[in-house]
Amino acid sequence: MLEVNKTQAAPRSTRIASEAGLSIAEAASRTGVSVHTLRYYERAGLVITPVDRTAAGRRRYQQLDLDWITVCARLRATGMPIKTIRRYAQLVSAGRGNEQERLALLEAHRADVAVKLAETRENLKLIDHKIDVYRGRLAAGDADQLWAPDRQADAR
Repeated sequence: MLEVNKTQAAPRSTRIASEAGLSIAEAASRTGVSVHTLRYYERAGLVITPVDRTAAGRRRYQQLDLDWITVCARLRATGMPIKTIRRYAQLVSAGRGNEQERLALLEAHRADVAVKLAETRENLKLIDHKIDVYRGRLAAGDADQLWAPDRQADAR
């Protein structure tokens, strides 16, 4: 995962980018998130450095931005709340000295993901069982014997 030291994370808000870097559409394509999501990540305080702008005010994303957005997107995809990603971004932006807090945040999230993954594996087992039952019944020619609710019988 991307980590940024304090010298890399120096704010670029006063710098006007040339046409170098990627447009918001190009950045969206490269990171796999929508243009709307990129704008939202900026508004929500998830981006660790201000995104460069052209003289005309258009966003220009650098590799550091793309790498960080990818981290955010993956954390989100694993269910990390925006509030927690924001806190993580704040810690990374602050630079050295808070590595223990970053580690604790990531370890707690990993534990949550591990629980969800175990639940998903259990659910997948049920789905696999149901598939096996249907395949077996279809192969045996008695799929019509599979359980189906009888609403008329239940109404009696």
